[in-house]
Amino acid sequence: MSFFSKRRWRIALFIMLVAFATLLVIAGGAVALHKTSDTAFCVSCHSMQRALAEYQGSVHFQNHAGIRAECADCHIPEQPLAWMATKLGASKDLLGELTGRLATEEQYNARKLAMAESVWRKMKAEDSATCRSCHSYAAMDMLGQRPEARKAHPVALKEGQTCIDCHRGVAHILPDMRASNASGAAQLITLASTAKTDTQPLYTISTQPFTLTSDNALAAGTLFPAAKLMPLRHENGRTEAELTGWQQQGAPGAIYAAKGKRVISAIVAPEAASQIKILATEQENQTETRWHRVSLRLRVASDTLIPDREKLWQYAASLMADNCTGCHGLTAPDHYTANQWTGVIKGMASRTSLDTEQLRLLTRYVQQHASDMTADEQGEAHEK
Repeated sequence: MSFFSKRRWRIALFIMLVAFATLLVIAGGAVALHKTSDTAFCVSCHSMQRALAEYQGSVHFQNHAGIRAECADCHIPEQPLAWMATKLGASKDLLGELTGRLATEEQYNARKLAMAESVWRKMKAEDSATCRSCHSYAAMDMLGQRPEARKAHPVALKEGQTCIDCHRGVAHILPDMRASNASGAAQLITLASTAKTDTQPLYTISTQPFTLTSDNALAAGTLFPAAKLMPLRHENGRTEAELTGWQQQGAPGAIYAAKGKRVISAIVAPEAASQIKILATEQENQTETRWHRVSLRLRVASDTLIPDREKLWQYAASLMADNCTGCHGLTAPDHYTANQWTGVIKGMASRTSLDTEQLRLLTRYVQQHASDMTADEQGEAHEK
């Protein structure tokens, strides 16, 4: 064999060895990456034991169909680039385990909201791709679904919503949402601090006392969140406005947003009830009770009012999505009547992170969009 033949063989052998080594590294790396996607590996870290316990109590772990969604099915996308990016990004979880960042239950709970919001943002950006690997609108028998889902899914499909918009607590218990809830309230306070005009309705951002005179007299009653006011003038940090609503005959202490529905706009002190003007009287057919269309001129702090009620509804909708989806998915407001919603919210309140103020706004939101609210009642058309 000539010198050049030996050299060619050496080069060929070297190339084959390099190719074999490369193949071995790639194959070994792929096997290692897939092995580290196993649920057994995911929960082998001490910090994941709490997440495991939540997962084992969910329908994704055990259900009547015997179909189990593993950790990777929800947290690792199938697309090659996204899959690799997720695997590389998971290195921070290993660092957290080594440094003991989630070593105790207190540490885990303190970081749970941030971890959850990070996952929610990622799934939102990816159009819930991991969810859709098992669930798709095209494969759904919507007529065979529960009433809530049968109503919600066509709306979600029409509006381009993604799975994570409504289903946030399907595999893990929702975190304490109080910090997230408070951030929305802070944004409303900032909006309410801006200047007001006398040409458009204003809405209370929270429960507020009101007076009947311009001085700082004792409160004559209380306005509830999202109460609609027609401003008359603004002076010395207070707004004089007219509240219009409905009052049940024989019950002068409350003004409601709609006839025959317990959508509270204001509670009026007994000594102030005489200032309420009756504009008209009608009978509510179902209960055969008489209701008065009324108005009341009052004064309230200007920095508690905003002109855009949609901002209130957006905040209320976020409260509902963040706090009510763990057990139910996202129930459409028109699933219940306005009066039924009062009992539903009271029954579920203790299972959420919502405070009294947030519950009042959420109640007003779902009542305002309830199944028995007419278009005029939803808009609360102002009548002089």
